[in-house]
Amino acid sequence: MCKVVICVLIVVAGIVVPVVAAAPVIHSVRPGTAGPVGLYEKFELRIDMDATYANPFDPDEIDLGATFTAPSGKTWKIWGFYNPSQWSSLWMVRFAPTEKGTWRYVVRVKDKEGSAQGRAGSFTVVDSTQRGFIGIAPNQRYLRYSDGTSFYGVGLWYNDSYELFNQGAITEAGLDELKRRGGNFISFFHTPLETMGSGLGRYDENRCGRLDQLFEWCEKRDIHISWNLWFHSYISQAVWGGGNARYRHNPYHLITDATGFFGSAEAWKYQEKLYRYMIARWGYSRALFLWFTIDEINGTEGWAKGDQAVAEEWCRKMDAFFNEHDPYGRPTTGTQSGGIGQWWPNGYRIFDIASREIYEAQGHPMPRSGKVDPGDESPLRYSYRNYAVQTQNLWKGFHKPATIGECGWDHTYYEPGMPGYLAMYHNALWVSLANGLCCTPFWWAWSDWLNDSVVTNQMRHFRQFVDDIDFARLDLEPIAVEAGNCDAWAMKSDKLIFGWIVHPKTSVANESFTIAGLQDRNYEVRLYRTWRGRYLDPEILPCRDGKLTVTIPELKTTGGHALHIGNDVAFKIVPK
Repeated sequence: MCKVVICVLIVVAGIVVPVVAAAPVIHSVRPGTAGPVGLYEKFELRIDMDATYANPFDPDEIDLGATFTAPSGKTWKIWGFYNPSQWSSLWMVRFAPTEKGTWRYVVRVKDKEGSAQGRAGSFTVVDSTQRGFIGIAPNQRYLRYSDGTSFYGVGLWYNDSYELFNQGAITEAGLDELKRRGGNFISFFHTPLETMGSGLGRYDENRCGRLDQLFEWCEKRDIHISWNLWFHSYISQAVWGGGNARYRHNPYHLITDATGFFGSAEAWKYQEKLYRYMIARWGYSRALFLWFTIDEINGTEGWAKGDQAVAEEWCRKMDAFFNEHDPYGRPTTGTQSGGIGQWWPNGYRIFDIASREIYEAQGHPMPRSGKVDPGDESPLRYSYRNYAVQTQNLWKGFHKPATIGECGWDHTYYEPGMPGYLAMYHNALWVSLANGLCCTPFWWAWSDWLNDSVVTNQMRHFRQFVDDIDFARLDLEPIAVEAGNCDAWAMKSDKLIFGWIVHPKTSVANESFTIAGLQDRNYEVRLYRTWRGRYLDPEILPCRDGKLTVTIPELKTTGGHALHIGNDVAFKIVPK
């Protein structure tokens, strides 16, 4: 290899001293592990090289990447990144192959003195149990893996609050328990990688290492991650106060105040490099399923005191950046907070997934009295109708997958620990499914304060019901359900109808519901006891004059054992 040598003269103590600046040199490129790589699993290259730079995180100073060529001939341009985990290989490239067979790669680096290319290499990809990366299904309503398998997210927020070494809140035991309860995703915000100690454009490697750990833990458990890149408090100085005002510790305050964050060209230049680093270091991971770019944007000065059009233009830039540069095409989303007035049509149009928060005590319909008389409207009915209406509005208005990005906590009628709180959570799962959400509502949040009130067997029972629904391949649309004294909702395709019926105050025993507009034929009906996680025996029922009517049986105490249908049931109906 021809080495370019540049001679620069500098003056030291009055003496002219020649300094030789050389083009970069790649000494070695080593795979992180020997042997074949599983399909969609991490392939890591560790690179030893010499180059000229002051800031190893700045791609304007040193630009490292690799070109991977698939067996089909498709090429992938993947960014490299600085990771000082070993003195002999401070640089890495991470990639997850999407085809079986022999892949080829070549590493390239460029600095201000020139460029270099490493020796070409290859590796073999074999089959694995992984299904690939999660993206939007062709029906534009639900999500699926690379192999076409449907993904229906069942989970909640589980925040790490990582500030100091070895002090994060997420634990392997916690993830194991969540998985045992039926969870397959968590949402979290990370502690910013740029600190006053690191400075802008440099990333705290302790915090980066923690993220490496979290991604690896989730990969091992087949738990997926909704990654909230900007939690509102880190770009807010005083909008909501307290822990929601952390901008004074954010190094971006050195170049712009919080009001100017979204519109600052200088801040955006640093952000682009930060997002490039995130994609380079963690973009390989099949665990990552959602770029949750901004949480509660209205809780920032840039929105509350600045120009909202500028803030929304920043959202468009975020969406465009990740759509363009994420090699695996994961979707984006962003939210306002959960009050009734925080309906954000422009945001729902911008992002790939329309995500609306619901905090019911912030203006949504609910009883205002602390004591509800037996004849009054049920707090639970107010609650599940709130979720139904908001989900329907997202579904009808924006023709894209919809989620409830935050909800619950204690912004509700019932306090955590009260029996009604668990029922409210239970109902939110089922009514959102029956109205077309692509994931369970993102309940806030896994913690000792809430876990007994939320993460019960209800999540597991729900997961059991949705696991065999092929959301990605079905053309599902809402269908009206006539339910008499009850409330009911359903989603229909030509192969499957599923839904949920609930009595606002008492049991659904002996209640009936009717679905119209069906073909006259026989249908198999399976009723699902949502609180027990069990199906009743299937029943074959005829549809006449386009109407199918189902009567829910009354279950009575038998042999001294409790047997009660409960206030709600879910159902699946298939043509025979």
